[in-house]
Amino acid sequence: MKVMSRVPRGFTRFYVLHLLREKPMTGKEIIEEAEKRSEGAWRPSPGLIYPLLGRLVRGGLIEETEGGRFTITPRGEVALRQYTAIQEQLERQVRLVRRLGLSVFTAGKFLAEDALDRIMAVTLKAHEMVAKGSEDLQKSFYSKYRAFLESELKKLEGLSAEEQTSDAA
Repeated sequence: MKVMSRVPRGFTRFYVLHLLREKPMTGKEIIEEAEKRSEGAWRPSPGLIYPLLGRLVRGGLIEETEGGRFTITPRGEVALRQYTAIQEQLERQVRLVRRLGLSVFTAGKFLAEDALDRIMAVTLKAHEMVAKGSEDLQKSFYSKYRAFLESELKKLEGLSAEEQTSDAA
């Protein structure tokens, strides 16, 4: 049975850097490796992988080598270490909350609330910085921020509908 799992936003970026740290790969090899390692549960589409590779190249995190393979750059290594540190911190938090006798769901709820608190702190700081900028900068920021919030709300509404469907089953 083939299950097409959804992965968290941003995971693919981390995973591609992780794979390219192991060895240079083509986009096709990345797709095949993800499917192999997930035992068929996740096969990222070419429409996800190839644009991501382009963004990673433009960001200086990877570079294309001869033969169409990609390899991680020193800058990409730094980004991967940062992702790994965040992952390890989250895993420690989940283990602690579970040791205290709370369920994974409850642990996830607390971690999500903590993440939202951090996001709000960053948002407030960004708001303060934009408020000091020009009127055009402020309008541009608020327009982009509104679009971001609306897209996140749509995702949450979709997740809520999925939860209600699974709860009813």
